[in-house]
Amino acid sequence: MLRRLLLAVCVLGAAGLAVFWWLTSPATVALAAAARAPDLANGQEMFNIGGCSSCHAVPNQPDRLKLGGGLPLTSPFGTFYAPNISPDPNDGIGRWSEADFVNAVVRGVSPGGSHYYPAFPYTSYAAAKVDDISDLFAYMKTLPAVAGPSRTHELPFPFNIRRTVGVWKLLFFNDRPFVADGSRSAEWNRGAYLVNTLGHCAECHSPRNPLGGIKTAQRFAGGPEPEGQGFVPNITQKGLSDWSESDISYFLETGQLPDGDNAGGSMARVIRNTSQLSADDRKAMAVYLKSLPPVEGPPKPKKPVG
Repeated sequence: MLRRLLLAVCVLGAAGLAVFWWLTSPATVALAAAARAPDLANGQEMFNIGGCSSCHAVPNQPDRLKLGGGLPLTSPFGTFYAPNISPDPNDGIGRWSEADFVNAVVRGVSPGGSHYYPAFPYTSYAAAKVDDISDLFAYMKTLPAVAGPSRTHELPFPFNIRRTVGVWKLLFFNDRPFVADGSRSAEWNRGAYLVNTLGHCAECHSPRNPLGGIKTAQRFAGGPEPEGQGFVPNITQKGLSDWSESDISYFLETGQLPDGDNAGGSMARVIRNTSQLSADDRKAMAVYLKSLPPVEGPPKPKKPVG
């Protein structure tokens, strides 16, 4: 009887592991045969809106195009380190294929078939056009190679088990492509595309649940700074009602707020990228952001008295 019970437990355990393995298998996209030459100018625009250098540029040096990584990103789940994504063939992505790159960016899957942690904002990039990602890859191959291996993330158990990211994806990862709103202008749709895909503005400007998923009902409503060093502002009309479209566009270009103050912290790094965008794309983002209805965000922590 005991032997049968143990056998049943083993069979059920094996079946459960098989189901877990199947459910958490990384999903990839297949690329069609190349039918177009890459657009490097568009790739550069995607690089800038994607904020690639904000995380992946080597810290404490002035060249935003040296993508050797190393920036620490603290979180409630541990510390992540931005990897080397320069064209270096040994330490970067110099040996990656276009399919490797596209699947990393829009599916969060490494060339070796493992999950990337969602500290890499593929949850937003997933809605981007594949052609834009291909152009981005072509542009990044023109940047300087930087030697130096990526630093290993410092994560406690069970977050150090990458396979569990597959469960997180089942709960929170939406890989549907961006769909334009036919009732809106081309400019509004361009802004919506940039903000919600490669711009990944919601990744920082939205509160998250205990598992790290964005609270959909409070998207763009601000919340605790992901690295635990402040509070990210509400960018719906609850927070930007006094800003004009011109104010938003000018802020994305210069980092200057309407009251004359300047962006600081991680947003200063973002401005280094958005300042490189075309004026039309900054304007489109402003048009979209100004259209967001007011949403009440989480309360800010009270400052200590005395």
